[in-house]
Amino acid sequence: MDEARQRLAHDLERYAQRWPGEGDIARFGEWLRDAERPFHRETRSGHFTGSAWLVSADGERALLMLHRKLGRWLQPGGHADGDPDLAGVALREAGEETGLANLAVLPGIFDIDRHVIPTRGDEPEHWHYDVRHVVVARGSEEVVRNEESLELAWRPVADIASDPASDASLRRMATKWLERRKTR
Repeated sequence: MDEARQRLAHDLERYAQRWPGEGDIARFGEWLRDAERPFHRETRSGHFTGSAWLVSADGERALLMLHRKLGRWLQPGGHADGDPDLAGVALREAGEETGLANLAVLPGIFDIDRHVIPTRGDEPEHWHYDVRHVVVARGSEEVVRNEESLELAWRPVADIASDPASDASLRRMATKWLERRKTR
């Protein structure tokens, strides 16, 4: 296993120690170990992606995007395109998809989510092994929507956590964030 994969394997192990009840963690490790090109979207059965739990400087709000292709409110993120530095991917995607500058990524994996992406055009159904990192907006919160989203909105984290209409993984991240803030 190359150095980048070893770092991610170590980070996944640390995540598993912190969140032992999350069932998909073993699948992430297996995928990292067994897939020939796990960071490339050309790996048609699945690939790693990086997402940002993008929070305001005060930590009270998260920025969500109404995803153009999926028609759902989600966190910014995207394909690794061969880059095994998924924290860097999350930071890059957060900037590209929101137009925000002066962003900072916090160390460590914040959340993971394995989800299926439906068939679309000539792209077959496949898995995203999404590794999420906290990204903090340290400057202006004025966003600029790009072609991947229909809308961008800052929402109170507490509202996301309690909204049954929110995506389950968004509620999980919001709950984790609220718990994290209580312990600090």
